[in-house]
Amino acid sequence: MPPPSDPQLWRRSVAGDAEAFGELYARHDRAVRSYCLWRTGDPTVAEDLTSLVFLEAWRCRARTVISTETARPLLLGIARNVVHGQWRSRRRHRAAVDRLGRATADRPTHDDDSVERLAAAERLAHVRQRLDGLPPHEREALVLVALSDLTYAEAAAALGVAVGTVRSRLSRARARLRDAPELAALAADPEGPTARPTTTEASA
Repeated sequence: MPPPSDPQLWRRSVAGDAEAFGELYARHDRAVRSYCLWRTGDPTVAEDLTSLVFLEAWRCRARTVISTETARPLLLGIARNVVHGQWRSRRRHRAAVDRLGRATADRPTHDDDSVERLAAAERLAHVRQRLDGLPPHEREALVLVALSDLTYAEAAAALGVAVGTVRSRLSRARARLRDAPELAALAADPEGPTARPTTTEASA
């Protein structure tokens, strides 16, 4: 017997089946965490936000319907909102700290694990600096399609826009990044790594 599809697991989750929701978590945890990491650049924050994404997905499951063959567009759409909320909270926090006149800084550590994490964070920050220079809508499309491996249709479902809008945003984003060697793989192919058609597109 083939494994249950994401929509089947979602319907079972709506009925209160925690094990079915756990299977969805196992299938998509990595994708959600990766998206949160690309958007924040902080592994610890990304881990916390991933937990919030699945908590919110469980909380809103009864009023949410999966419109695609996979739950990933829905979960990354929730992740997008959670990340935006986290940014607003951090801005409010920084403003409060500034008003109080307190300065905050992380204390450096020198163990090997910390050095490795710092090096990885610096590499990620270098790439994210270029991504952050993109207009927000273009950056969202690039992260979802080129980095989170969604199809155009799935990214459109996550963003709540038309497929053609995703295509045009992605094209403009890649055009802006053609001079960035570290992002050459993303800018090289206009169709990106997601040229695979969805079932609907293949039958059209």
